Amino acid sequence: MASVEMPVLVGPRAGLPPALASHVSGGRDRWSEPLASAPADTQTWLWQAVNEVLDPEIPIGLVDLGLIYGISFEAGVVDVDLTFTATGCPCMDFIREDLTDRLESEPWIVDVRINEVWDPPWTRDLITERGRRLLKSLGVGTG
Repeated sequence: MASVEMPVLVGPRAGLPPALASHVSGGRDRWSEPLASAPADTQTWLWQAVNEVLDPEIPIGLVDLGLIYGISFEAGVVDVDLTFTATGCPCMDFIREDLTDRLESEPWIVDVRINEVWDPPWTRDLITERGRRLLKSLGVGTG
């Protein structure tokens, strides 16, 4: 049997047991390795990195679910405009924590500010085409 190399954790997740090698919510998300410095195209990279964070209830990225309304980066600070499927979503804290953990794992990001946005309200129409295909593959209809 081939051995599987576990990722080395840095930042707030350093020191976790190997079973939690990806992050605190159980290791479902598989994040890419941190970059040593900011990429040339930070905007594209940030959108891709944020989509590595999965919804805790279904394994679909936050961008593909339409939960990220905007991302900006300036002087090491990332601002993320985030919405939720409902104001009483039981996963709100998990999503905020996972999003922050993912971005703060990058040594060139010094702070993450999450701005909760409720206007426009989230609807299924905000799910990307890729997200719709992924949901369909899981047997979840999108209306």
